[in-house]
Amino acid sequence: MTMLTHPGSRFKPASHRSGRRAPTTTANLAMLKLICLRAIGPLLIAVAIAGVIVLKAAVFLSRVSH
Repeated sequence: MTMLTHPGSRFKPASHRSGRRAPTTTANLAMLKLICLRAIGPLLIAVAIAGVIVLKAAVFLSRVSH
């Protein structure tokens, strides 16, 4: 039965904070931007290195086949 009752008293209703989302602040947006940049930076570097390797392999294979 305790699961069905709310934790507030008879005159004070229970808070329903779990259903609401907090508004996004500029500090949260700045932190999110920083996290995204730190995650995307190494990914872009890895893609650039892979592209250079593919180009070198293409040049090498085009010379070998002739």
